[in-house]
Amino acid sequence: MKIALIISIVINVALLLKLLVMRSSLKELALDYRERVALDSDTLIGVSSRDRRIRELASAINDTITEMRGAFHKYRQGDKNVRNVITNVAHDIRTPLTAICGYLELASRLDKSPEMAGYLDIIGERAEHMKSLTNDLFEYMVINDMEVPEESQDVNINKVIEDSVMSFYPSFIDKGIKPEIEITEERIVRKLYPSYVERIINNLISNAVKYSDGDLEITLSDSGVFTIANTASTLDTVQVERLFDRFYTVENGSATSTGIGLSIVRSFAEKMNCPIKAEYEAGRLIITLDF
Repeated sequence: MKIALIISIVINVALLLKLLVMRSSLKELALDYRERVALDSDTLIGVSSRDRRIRELASAINDTITEMRGAFHKYRQGDKNVRNVITNVAHDIRTPLTAICGYLELASRLDKSPEMAGYLDIIGERAEHMKSLTNDLFEYMVINDMEVPEESQDVNINKVIEDSVMSFYPSFIDKGIKPEIEITEERIVRKLYPSYVERIINNLISNAVKYSDGDLEITLSDSGVFTIANTASTLDTVQVERLFDRFYTVENGSATSTGIGLSIVRSFAEKMNCPIKAEYEAGRLIITLDF
């Protein structure tokens, strides 16, 4: 009876030790897996356990990691090739487009019939739109492939907003917009990238002008929160949720979105760690950027 009890205890202790060893091996395997996934290298999981099933599991995980890395490398190389092609095409298109716009300007100065003048105006509008799209596309590809091209420095947010608002006054007049501006007297200075901040503000105001039903509110709070809001009856909640998506376009009568301007805004904001969001409340588009 005692011998049977001793044997049972020995077996139980052996099983417990086996279980503890397997548990330790699985923990080691999980930790090693997390490290290998996080690292951008071709190293695989190593396992110290001599248990056949643990080693088979490690081998299966290594096969999966190898397949995933192979697929990722193909995706990254393919994405890089596509970006290079788009960047090169955008760059090549800009030169002839600039020439076309120049010749259209010369043609507009010549004597011509009203009908011909109308045709030239239409061609000029289409050429300028394509030029703007090409410039945005080129810039978007460049900023997503390269590091920030300038050093961060103290940027006076108040002044950037004021300068941008002034530059858009002709557009406000054309659209019949009377903007309500409320910029804090507190001097908001942040260490950011000047050209990025300027482009963000310009793109946001340009977008607001494009979709506004005639009103526009621009505010900068004491804490550095920039808000731009306008009534936009042509939009809806689903469209607003996708405004920052790459190449997402919204039809708005004669106004056509390239789908890049706000994508650039988000990209620049993320590079500067400035949270940005778009909301749609009671028919109003509200974009908030926290500097």
